[in-house]
Amino acid sequence: QVQVVESGGGLVQPGGSLTLSCTFSGNIFSLNTVDWYRQIPGKQREWVTSITSERIQSYINSVKGRFTISRDNAKRTVYLQMNSLQFEDTAVYYCHAQIKHGLMTPMMDYWGQGTQVTVSS
Repeated sequence: QVQVVESGGGLVQPGGSLTLSCTFSGNIFSLNTVDWYRQIPGKQREWVTSITSERIQSYINSVKGRFTISRDNAKRTVYLQMNSLQFEDTAVYYCHAQIKHGLMTPMMDYWGQGTQVTVSS
């Protein structure tokens, strides 16, 4: 089993910053690509950013230059630094990871519980 714990959400004014964390623990042989998604009530979950095990990063256009994803493999933790936050960034943010439990086992998908980010004046 794998436990996924997210933290760091909250209320911030436009232009402010927040850092989200996502920590993985349990039966993990390899922690591969980790993504952050976000979801607004009534809308589909939207991919925001990814970081591979080689630390290759990808971003949706709307957050490029404002958000930075990073990872600490020793701590099995992925971070999302969010700067210059805008009203449109308000959403529940979810981390997602592809994890292997053993060398010859398939990749499995795991999701965090979600953390609310609210940008409001």
